[in-house]
Formats: sequence, C-alpha cells, structure tokens
Amino acid sequence: MQQTEIIRTINQEKMKPMQFAVILVCWLINMLDGFDVLAIAYTAPTISKELLLSPQQLGMVLSAGLVGMAIGAVSIAPLADRFGRKKVILWCLAVIGSAMLMTAFVKTVTPLVVVRIVTGLGVGGLLASLNTMVAEYASDRRRHFAISFLQSGYPIGALVGGLIAAPLIPAYGWQVVFLGGGLATLVMVIVVLLLLPESLHFLLENRPKNALQQVNRILKKLGHQALQVMPEASGSRVQAGVTKVFSAELKSSTLLLWISFFMSMLTLYFLLLWTPQIIVNAGLPQDQAIRVGATLNGGGLVGMLLLGYLSERFGLYRLIMLFFLMGALSMVAFALIDASVAMLLFLAFCLGFFAIGGMIGLYSAAAGIYPTALRNTGLGWGIGIGRLGAILGPNVAGVLIGIGWEQADYFLVLALPLVFAMVSTYWLQRCQQ
Repeated sequence: MQQTEIIRTINQEKMKPMQFAVILVCWLINMLDGFDVLAIAYTAPTISKELLLSPQQLGMVLSAGLVGMAIGAVSIAPLADRFGRKKVILWCLAVIGSAMLMTAFVKTVTPLVVVRIVTGLGVGGLLASLNTMVAEYASDRRRHFAISFLQSGYPIGALVGGLIAAPLIPAYGWQVVFLGGGLATLVMVIVVLLLLPESLHFLLENRPKNALQQVNRILKKLGHQALQVMPEASGSRVQAGVTKVFSAELKSSTLLLWISFFMSMLTLYFLLLWTPQIIVNAGLPQDQAIRVGATLNGGGLVGMLLLGYLSERFGLYRLIMLFFLMGALSMVAFALIDASVAMLLFLAFCLGFFAIGGMIGLYSAAAGIYPTALRNTGLGWGIGIGRLGAILGPNVAGVLIGIGWEQADYFLVLALPLVFAMVSTYWLQRCQQ
C-alpha cells in the first residue's frame, strides 16, 4: 500500500477522537496567540505613561509585533516542512513564552521593541504550523470548518484576554498581563509534548528517525492496523524550499495567493485598527466606539465559522469571492450612509463578517494548494506577504486622514483592495481546476 492510499483512506473516514483532540489543542494554542499578540494593546496606555513613551515610540512598540510576525512567517514557518510540524510548534511556543516573560521586566523602549519583535517571530512561525497540522488531521469533509474553527481561537483569546486584563492592570500593574501570558504559553509546551502527535503526512513523506513507530502509534489511535514496514513512497516527493513554490506548476497559484492575502489584510487591518478612532472622530462617545469595534470582531468570528461550515456545500473559492465583494459593498455603505448607532453596529458586524471571514477562507485555500513537503512553506510565505499589507493598510489610512480626506473618500479607496482580492481569488480558483 502506498502512503497516499493510507492518507486518502483516513481523510475519507469519520473523524476519530484523536483528530478532534489535535484540533482542540491547536485551537487552545491559537487562543493564547490572540492574547499574547494583543496584550500590548491592553497595556499600552499604562506602559506609555510609566515608561514616558512618546507617540512615535509607542507606535514602534505597537507595530513591532506585526513586523516580527511577518518575518517569522517567511523564515521560521518553512522549517516545519524540514523538521516537523510538532517541533516548530514547540520551538515557537518556547520563544513566545520566554519573550512574554521578559517583557514584564523591561524598563526602556529599545528592549521593549526587541521582545515584541521576538514575540511576533514566534507567532508568525506558529500560525502556519497550526493551520497545517489541523488541515492534515481533519477529514476531507470537515477540513474547511476545522481551519475556520482554529482561526476562531484568535479573536476569542483576544476577547478573553481583554476581560482578564482590565481588572488586573489597575490592581497589579501591566507586568502581570505578560507574566500570566508567558506562563500560560510555556504550560502549552508541556501539553503539546504530551498530547500533540507529529503530522502523519509529514512522517510518511519525510520519514525521520523512528518514523515507523510514530506512524503506528497514530494509526492505532485512528483504528488502523500497525504497519510492518513503512509504506511504499508515492513516487512524487517534492523537496522543501521556498524556491519550490515557484515551480512551473505552482508559480501562478503562489503569486495569486500572495495578492489575495496582501490585499485582504491591507483592508482588514485598516478596519480593525482604525474603526474605533473613526467613530470617535465622527463625534460619538468612546463607549460607542468600543462597541462598534467589538461588533466588528464579533462579526468576523461568526463569518469565519459560517464560511467554513458552508464551504463544503457551496464551494470554498465561491464563498471567499462572495465575502470579499460583500465586504467591499459593506465598506461603501459604512462610508456613505449617515447612520444611527444601531445601523453602525449592523454595518460593523457586516464588515467583520465578510472581510474577516473571507480572509480566513484563504488559509483553507492555501492548505489545498501545496503538497505536504511545501505546505508550511507556502502558507507561511502567504501569511508573511499578507502581514506586509497589514502593516501598510493602517499607515495608508493614517496618511489619508492626516491630509484631510473625508471618511467617504478613504473608505472607498480602501475598499478597492477587497475587490482586487476577489479578482485574484477568482484566478486562483481557475489555476486549481
């Protein structure tokens, strides 16, 4: 029996408890990532006051994590295709946990920026590995929803982290947020060691030391008989390496995936980071602005889960394109309609539902484009290029607002990248046919 037959059989079966456990552990890790990344946002006012940071210095601190995530996605994530998904997850968790703990002890801006970059490096390397692990353990029927469920952990972790941080910071100082986040992340190292197996796809493809024993342990938990020898190779093994994602078969798909990630994240991070401030600039009170921002994130949570659930019935690419188009139209409505607070909340929910939901669908698309040996590399580089858009979007918005553009004008301009993402996703689908 060839290795492809083993994988195909497992993918078509009903999912077993071990597969659900893998997805749950990855979801918990992603939830902690949401807390770790946004911990700096919760603590920024207190840190700025205590360390006497200028607005420019605070901006450096806030953007340092995004820079680290972009670098980590393109430099660390590909290592999982060579050394294994589980090993890279463990390395990244150790890096994130250690950097979070060190953050609690910094006294000046330079080391603060450094530890935030290091934290971002770990998160950037981790995100692709978690997606790959879930994609490779979920069944064909449940794969898109499993990836969407994984991504839901991030906003949930951010929300729970905010609820926890709010009462703790006044009582114990901003340092407790990073101490708690760092310790929780390091605890997950133990959880991963005990509960998370290596990817079966990786073991069959790369055949590291003791691969047969690891494969048989996994097969036993999945209800299959043990193998006497490693199965026959598929005969189409692909070598790992970033240059391989530009092979003749993958070059067009890679470039189109990068465009979709870049354009969608450009608009998305403008919405996530600027919407509350825009609401305040429009004359509404701070509490209303917070409600609008929270509603946008809540819409994204619902959107990503619903896209994953419906993709098996209506087609993943078709839904991604529809979500991007509706996200752009929602931005037009948000910009042009002189709405009540209730209508603003509804439009914010629609913005999050379609813009965030569509972008998360690209994770599932990326997992299906690349073979096992390139899956983490391809997804990691896609995420990394997307992070460049995430950095650019808020800065473009800041420039346009700073030179006096009206809300309707810059919302319309920043809705265009979603249209470009829709078009590139259409051609990406054509490449897969």
